[in-house]
Amino acid sequence: MLENLVKQLIEIVGEEYVKTNEPMESHCTFRCGGKAAVYVIPGSIDEVVAVVKAIRGAEVPFMVIGNGSNLLVRDEGYKGVLVEIGSRIAMIDIIGEDIVVDAGAKLSATANAAMESDLAGMEFAHGIPGNVGGAVAMNAGAYGGEMAQIIKWVKVLDQNNEIQTLSLEELELGYRSSRIQKEQLIVLQTRLGLELGSAGEIAMIMQMLMSKRRAKQPLEYPSAGSTFKRPEGHFAGKLIEDAGLRGYTVGGAQVSEKHCGFVINYDHATATDIIQLMDDVQKKVQEQFDVTLEPEVKII
Repeated sequence: MLENLVKQLIEIVGEEYVKTNEPMESHCTFRCGGKAAVYVIPGSIDEVVAVVKAIRGAEVPFMVIGNGSNLLVRDEGYKGVLVEIGSRIAMIDIIGEDIVVDAGAKLSATANAAMESDLAGMEFAHGIPGNVGGAVAMNAGAYGGEMAQIIKWVKVLDQNNEIQTLSLEELELGYRSSRIQKEQLIVLQTRLGLELGSAGEIAMIMQMLMSKRRAKQPLEYPSAGSTFKRPEGHFAGKLIEDAGLRGYTVGGAQVSEKHCGFVINYDHATATDIIQLMDDVQKKVQEQFDVTLEPEVKII
């Protein structure tokens, strides 16, 4: 079944962009994980639609990924198809005070494009290491800003292989949640509404936020950013620290000594190391504080 599907996918995107038994360590910011049975990289929105239609027709499991900055593939690998919406689908178009941007564009590149056009409102996104599609799907945010504040509409591919345009209200955006995740919609493009500002002032705010990140976060190690969602009424990092887990290690994985909310690939960690460490942290925090930590990282 997979062999026939691979032939179809090659016809759609070209042989160069269809890989089999693809190591995921080069596609995830954790820099570890198993292999994807099939890995395909469409080069346009039309190709995304055709690829997804072919996969669904073959009844093979699949997932769409972006920059892999919130993803961990188990060491056993992924037996289906991973579809990357990345740098091949990354148009950024400035229209007055709005930006229309493809799902594969990097969030940081979009924030920089806004700054260069004297558009304010995306400063919070400058240091988030993901693509626009993932940021929209999980309503990414930092330092008081989030995607829900700037989205006007989003084009998605639905379960019937139809393209829909959803308004901000229809997206049902919450803390790290959205209708996109609930209904497994695929983000294709979005329009962001910003406001006129000064490139110099915007750049200064971005630099200040980036300095905060470098001072507080273990950016020198591979990770997926904040490992757990913020529990209501608490901070995940504080709970983990108070549980005595700063620097706790399993194999090559570690609770960062710099910021306990980050699990890092400290020394050639496997995905199994990271998953076991996350499990240990969840159990310890549950035992000590009766708080359930929910992973922000998607494990497949």
